[in-house]
Amino acid sequence: MKQTSTILSSIGLLLAAVLASSGFTVLPPSDVATPDLAMKAQKAQSSQTVAPRAVSTCQAIAQLRGDVRLASGEPLNRDQVRLTYINHSTYLIETPQGVRIATDYNGYAGPRETPNVVTMNKAHSGHFTMNADPAIEHVLPGWNPDGGAADHDVVVGDTYIRNVTTDIRSGFGGAEPDANSIFIFEVAGLCIGHLGHLHHELTDSHIAQIGRLDVLMVPIDGGLTLGHERMSAIVKRLRASVILPMHRRGASIESFLRLFGKDFAHDFRNEDAVTISLRNLPRQPTIIILNGV
Repeated sequence: MKQTSTILSSIGLLLAAVLASSGFTVLPPSDVATPDLAMKAQKAQSSQTVAPRAVSTCQAIAQLRGDVRLASGEPLNRDQVRLTYINHSTYLIETPQGVRIATDYNGYAGPRETPNVVTMNKAHSGHFTMNADPAIEHVLPGWNPDGGAADHDVVVGDTYIRNVTTDIRSGFGGAEPDANSIFIFEVAGLCIGHLGHLHHELTDSHIAQIGRLDVLMVPIDGGLTLGHERMSAIVKRLRASVILPMHRRGASIESFLRLFGKDFAHDFRNEDAVTISLRNLPRQPTIIILNGV
């Protein structure tokens, strides 16, 4: 047993060294950072370097397809990820190693238990907070408080988190560059994307940086972000297997669904969560409307 423990420890150190040499920032889930958002962002930005895109599994082509599993609240297998709709644009992502990630976290409508990681965007106060709970270990704003583009390439537990920046509208028809982030979470072989508060079409460069997506969280408000036709075109281009609507804001779900035709399945659920694995993704792209959306 002692020899086995020594071998496992050596493997862990070797893996950490390989990740560090590839430009990753390896962050253990228990590494608590300072509660001030600007200080957290500055610390994260200064300690991160851009990871080579070649190491991203989301640049590969998915090989396996199947059915989506219903969430049951039971412990996750090593290949399963659970996504729970919380409110507005916040989903809770739970990974096999127990990492809990809240998207577009605003501080007042989040999960009951404190997440390990939160991502935020700044289009309006429903998507961020300047006073994150100090118990949250990793706060990742989708904009750079010091100016320029936010650049997150972080490993937390079993999850690799990165972002692709986009612009948001500003007053008098202008735009604020790099003020929104599409966050990508790579875990258990899955590529999971969250569009944030997206205000414009995606360029070829955006698509290339995002890579393959298996699961996509998409705002369907019909205007505060983008109209349904423009947003549905983005969804079709990204070609995710599972589409999870969010940020409905009173808009008709049916008007969004009508734009997809027979190539996309529609699945209304009574549950607020779904558990997904790479080997059980649906063969037909499926829009899953969870309870509460």
